Amino acid sequence: MSTILRTLRILRKIGIKDYARQMMYIGDPKAGTYIASDRYGNKYYENLEDELPLRTRWVDYKEHEYSPCQIEPGWHAWMSYLVDKPPTEDAVLRTGQRVWELPEHRPNLTASRAAFKTYST
Repeated sequence: MSTILRTLRILRKIGIKDYARQMMYIGDPKAGTYIASDRYGNKYYENLEDELPLRTRWVDYKEHEYSPCQIEPGWHAWMSYLVDKPPTEDAVLRTGQRVWELPEHRPNLTASRAAFKTYST
């Protein structure tokens, strides 16, 4: 929950349209610096000055029906504060697509109608 002053400050920075979008999809208004985007179209942001500790990095998912499995491993390490540099600046994390990785993202189907169900006779 944010304070009224923080909410007004962010509303002035990002505007009404982005404020309403963030409240609908994230649940918390945030303003920060655009870091980069991944191959799935997700946008990553960081704000070190105005946010609480461990809430300074966030992702703006491309799809509105998002799942945390849509974050690449390098970006997940950055979002979880395991590394300080984003994958675009870190040589170890900037490996690109490996030969064993799938070319397209396969979503996690748990708790959906397409989930695997055992068949008993």
